[in-house]
Amino acid sequence: MGYVAAFFAGLVVDSIPVFAPPAWTLLLFLLIHFRLEPWAVISLGALGSTLGRYFLTRYIPWLSGKFLNKREDSNITFIGGKLKGGGWKSALFVLVYSLTPLSTTALFTAAGMSRVPAYTTLPAFFVGKFSSDAVMILTGKKAAGSLKRILAGQGSPKSLIFLSLGLLILGALFFVDWKTLLTKKRLAFKFHILKAG
Repeated sequence: MGYVAAFFAGLVVDSIPVFAPPAWTLLLFLLIHFRLEPWAVISLGALGSTLGRYFLTRYIPWLSGKFLNKREDSNITFIGGKLKGGGWKSALFVLVYSLTPLSTTALFTAAGMSRVPAYTTLPAFFVGKFSSDAVMILTGKKAAGSLKRILAGQGSPKSLIFLSLGLLILGALFFVDWKTLLTKKRLAFKFHILKAG
């Protein structure tokens, strides 16, 4: 049951055209809650996410025609055109982009609207998604186990190292300005990540 849920978590999250919580957070929850085999969860989640992105590219042209204004529609089509004509460079861009914590929703919206063939984007996305989810899920699992041992008074130097590593990776996910890093090749941080209330 947990493995089926892992597949559908990836499928549902990555088939909707809105920014949703990253699939790896749901996969990590399922992994810990049902005590599943990590590599099976990572594989099924990445497969579900890839299929979800395929579905998104199929129906988004119809949806965008109904809801996007002409200027925004032409901007996204332009990005998709760049993906369409890039060959191996497009695949490499999709791979690198999917390795970052940035949402790939806009990328696949553009690909779908421009009718970019699935074989151009999906294999690279699967590799990137599998790799990035593996890092996040395995690190998260180790950090959760270490935190549990520390709270139970059974902490060890190894537990502290894994917890620190997990917190460091999560900090990079939230506080590194990934857009600046990718576009300007400059490391920058943003610490005001919550909406001002």
